[in-house]
Amino acid sequence: MSTRFPFTAVVGMDDLRLALLLNAVSPAVGGVLVRGEKGTAKSTAVRALAELLPEVAVVAGCRFSCDPASPDPACPDGPHGDGGSDARPARMVELPVGASEDRLVGSLDIERALADGVKAFEPGLLADAHRGILYVDEVNLLHDHLIDVLLDAAAMGRSHVEREGVSVRHAARFLLVGTMNPEEGELRPQLLDRFGLTVEVAASRVPEERVEVVRRRLAFEDDPAGFAARWAGEEAALRARIVTARELLPRVVLGDAVLLQIAATCAAFEVDGMRADIVMARTATALAAWAGREEVTSEDVRQAALLALPHRRRRSPFDAPGLDEDKLDETLEQFKGEEPDDDPDPGPDGPGDGGPGGGGGVPPQGGEGPAPETDGVPEEAPAPAPAQTPAPQAAAGERAAVKAAEPFRTKMLSVPGLGDGAAGRRSRARTEHGRTTGSTRPRGALTKLHLSATVRAAAPHQRARGRSGAGLVVRRDDLRQAVREGREGNLVLFVVDASGSMAARKRMGAVKGAVLSLLLDAYQRRDKVGLVTFRGRGAELALPPTSSVDAAAARLEELPTGGRTPLSAGLLKAHDVLRVERLRDPSRRALLVVVTDGRATGGGPDPVGLAARAARLHAAEGTAAVVVDCEAGPVRLGLAGNLARDLGGTAVTLDELRADAIAGLVREAQVNRSVRRAA
Repeated sequence: MSTRFPFTAVVGMDDLRLALLLNAVSPAVGGVLVRGEKGTAKSTAVRALAELLPEVAVVAGCRFSCDPASPDPACPDGPHGDGGSDARPARMVELPVGASEDRLVGSLDIERALADGVKAFEPGLLADAHRGILYVDEVNLLHDHLIDVLLDAAAMGRSHVEREGVSVRHAARFLLVGTMNPEEGELRPQLLDRFGLTVEVAASRVPEERVEVVRRRLAFEDDPAGFAARWAGEEAALRARIVTARELLPRVVLGDAVLLQIAATCAAFEVDGMRADIVMARTATALAAWAGREEVTSEDVRQAALLALPHRRRRSPFDAPGLDEDKLDETLEQFKGEEPDDDPDPGPDGPGDGGPGGGGGVPPQGGEGPAPETDGVPEEAPAPAPAQTPAPQAAAGERAAVKAAEPFRTKMLSVPGLGDGAAGRRSRARTEHGRTTGSTRPRGALTKLHLSATVRAAAPHQRARGRSGAGLVVRRDDLRQAVREGREGNLVLFVVDASGSMAARKRMGAVKGAVLSLLLDAYQRRDKVGLVTFRGRGAELALPPTSSVDAAAARLEELPTGGRTPLSAGLLKAHDVLRVERLRDPSRRALLVVVTDGRATGGGPDPVGLAARAARLHAAEGTAAVVVDCEAGPVRLGLAGNLARDLGGTAVTLDELRADAIAGLVREAQVNRSVRRAA
């Protein structure tokens, strides 16, 4: 077994370490979502937590880790007699991004279930993680149906598996931890709400801290066992403190005064539902236990709000999570009642370990080398602010970026035909989930049984197979896989004209508002998005294809305008981007959205002809395309319509992007494409 980096050797990241430890004290808090840029040791901290959890007693031979003191009466391996018990370390189970639903919840031997009536159930990762940690790296990249199953199990504490009338239930209580890089896409707000706490992490901007991070990491890589041994004392002390806090937790009192503060805080920040109130109450109670106190204080409530509310206040993917601390302090002060005096005893680990906000605590930072995150810095000192990126300056001949108009709800644009891409909500596709449209022989492991087709395949052979009883004699060749149709997510590549012909401030603001609206639609439909812009002498890939629509919105907001209109360069850059993306992800189909007035005044001696030839490259490869016509004024040249015909797509005006007429235009484009292919 490989040696893990010690939890107490992690430099800085006090909020992350505190959130993880509070869940270790009270798993009912509901888990942690860790958001942060790449390379910030998110995974290192999570994996290190597993070494701190106390051992668990399990029923000997139980694949579902039943507690000998209170075994699960519905356990598939039960009922449990006096088979004895074993003690083992708490597990940390990792859920890969590409895992199937059967791998997550478990699978049944369909052939044995049909032929013999035997519930031959193979446990999945949810069973393995029971009474331990379930860790999902890049949780924002999981398919929606997997996230739904995962978070339902986390909320209910049980996993329920249904396969064609065969039902299996088992306990699945675990500490759920997810990590994600927001640049790669966001979770839906209703899924964010299912994580108890959230923490934002970023690399330190303090040189001394960065030096210490490198020093400790190099020391660990040179001698993992020796490095871990040097931190063994701190690890043991922290493990003992978790045990002490767990024992104290049932005795912690949540008074009416602090409960009123919790409710008032959730109401003041207008969070949806009641889950936030419950999570805050559990978190504040865990903070008190972690600090060695038996009563919850206002400081516990404040710290709980900072951990439990930021991700619940998002209303759109373009809203950054966060909390107004001044408003929080005003609310707590307004509803402040009589509180118990602070316990002069600073807790099990001695003085100086009270942690941020005074309501909780962070792990001790002893051992090898100084701990720059605490040495010489007051514990309540704010984290250093990240370096501010200077606002982009407009070059000569350019106009500064203008603010986008308010986004609006758009009608759906879709790719014609039937795809096989990742699950989403835009275009028709063959998917694992959806309505059943037929059956086929399984190419690999059977995942979705088509029962009637299987019975029809097996029925003619029953006499030859010597059937004598009521059971159906089923062979492997009889099994049929269900073919289902649902919706897929697409790659929506925006090609935006930022030239001088678009530079009128009112027009560019409206154009940005339209693109922002389409980006919001892409977020809701689980698409990947990319952004190509063209102006002046050429085109650039402003944002490579990503699942992060808020990153696209940020690039769009900063976009200046001015110069000539190299339309052909923008289309050729888009062609290169789509060619690379087809190699990376052949199953994900593309939708090209060109936002322009259709003028071409740069890129070569014959800009209009070059643009037409570039557009026909996309048409030859069957790329679905829509041109958003931004031409304005009483005299219109209809150039965007010509471009749409060369692309083999359709053109819509900014007004039509809002109107019901766009549905007819999309259908017309699909019919036109079918006619051209038939010809």
